Amino acid sequence: MASVSQRLLLGSSAEGEIVPRGSSPKRERQYEHIKESARERGESPKRATEIAARTVNKERARSGESKTASKTSTQDMSSNRRGGLRSHSGAAGRTKEQLYAEAKKRNIKGRSGMSKSQLERALAR
Repeated sequence: MASVSQRLLLGSSAEGEIVPRGSSPKRERQYEHIKESARERGESPKRATEIAARTVNKERARSGESKTASKTSTQDMSSNRRGGLRSHSGAAGRTKEQLYAEAKKRNIKGRSGMSKSQLERALAR
C-alpha cells in the first residue's frame, strides 16, 4: 500500500480514487468527506467525485495552494459559505415528493398532475 505522500504524488487516495493532484492530506480528507456526503445525498458515484474534486480545487485556489486559479474561484463566495446557505432552506418547506406522499395518504384527487405549489394549496385545505 502506498503512503499518503506517494498517493498524493500519484494523485490517488487510499481507496485508489483519483484526488486532485498536489493535494495535502487535509485536502484529501476533505475530498473523501465531500464525496461520501454527496453519495449519502443520493448522487451517482461519478457526480459525487466531480462535486468533491471541484470543491477541493476551489478551496485550494482560494487559499493559494494551486499554481493557477480562475477569477471566480478566488473572488466568488466560498464553497463552504454557499453550502451553508443552501443547507438551511427551512423556508422552502417540504419537497414535492413529501407533499405528494401526504396527498396520496389523504387521497387527494388529481395529485399526479399537480405542481409543488398546487400540492401545497391542496394540502392546506
